Amino acid sequence: MTFDSMPSTLIDPNFNQLYLEISPLVKEFQEEFFSTTGACRRAYLNQLCLNALLSWLREEHAANARVWTREDALPSFWEVVNGAVILVDNMRLVVLPVESIDLRELRVPQEWVDIPTWAGDYYLHVQVNPEDEYIRIVGYTTHQKLKRFGTYDTSNRAYCVNTADLIQNVNVLWLARQFCPDESLRAEVTPLPGLSQTQAENLLERLGNRDLVFPRLQIPFPQWGALLEHSGWRQRLYEKRQGLGEQWSIQQWLQAGISYLGQQLGWEHSELQPVPDMLGTRGGEIQVPVATLSRQLLIAGNPYKLHIFLQGNPDERLWRFELRSLSDDGLIPEGFTLRLLTEDLQPFDDNVDTATTESYQLSVEVILEAGEGLVWEIEPTPEHYEREILRF
Repeated sequence: MTFDSMPSTLIDPNFNQLYLEISPLVKEFQEEFFSTTGACRRAYLNQLCLNALLSWLREEHAANARVWTREDALPSFWEVVNGAVILVDNMRLVVLPVESIDLRELRVPQEWVDIPTWAGDYYLHVQVNPEDEYIRIVGYTTHQKLKRFGTYDTSNRAYCVNTADLIQNVNVLWLARQFCPDESLRAEVTPLPGLSQTQAENLLERLGNRDLVFPRLQIPFPQWGALLEHSGWRQRLYEKRQGLGEQWSIQQWLQAGISYLGQQLGWEHSELQPVPDMLGTRGGEIQVPVATLSRQLLIAGNPYKLHIFLQGNPDERLWRFELRSLSDDGLIPEGFTLRLLTEDLQPFDDNVDTATTESYQLSVEVILEAGEGLVWEIEPTPEHYEREILRF
């Protein structure tokens, strides 16, 4: 078999393995985006793999197939671990690319198996050949089979399955979903213990040292998994390993402009118009347009905007978070919730506002000390939501 003029898809008749053409337009990541050459190469292979798989999935199986997380957050994963997740409806495909020609086993980093919010339904073993511009889906297995039959490698924290034990024809996956939609795919995953803010800060300081080539192996897995599962801490680990300063300071954003990473997430300066008086809004009403920091969100298919701004005397450090609808009627549906949490995800008094009827706004006000961090949440969860630690 040759690949000099490969079609976009090809089935190997000997193994029923799927080959997909990869785009030569994907450029290698620049090394300054990662702390090691290995992480840079890992990111490149993952990006090639994702592009090819998403194109095939959208064309052949599911037009709505997408990457699980925001694409601009992917480097914070690939800095420390191989793999990515593709969502197809409610199904999670964990994609694990390798460049090696030794394909005797699938090795799944423990993060993709034992971090509850990272675990997948199916795990795809994918060979990437950048030179000949193709990927090959070597085979797949399920989370349940990984946990039940996989061998755990303690030295590298990976679950290993012989390639001979994988289902090699990926089309069987779609048939299984069609004819056995209730098949059990996942084993039980033990929740990870929470980290205090002090613990997290100590770990970030230690693991943020870019001289540690494999930070994932430096501390016990429960601590490591808990650190990564908090997307705000995972992002901060990435920033520290790149030698970046504070990227999420609201005070700096107001005084010197929004950081590049903040802009990538959609944060911008904007102006919030007052709610009409006849609407009977609650305390802390806005009477004149206010300059805010804001970002647009997509929730349940509709656009919204989250605003942050100071209330009253700046010395009092009273901050207001406010959610507004951008739909024609300007109404937030009953049951929507805006919630603030401490950096280590703890609630506090008056940290929640829930729409008991259709509302024009949801808001939470909080007095913060200098340097204090907050995490915001909204229910239903916005599309591509990841926790952010905003520093005040």
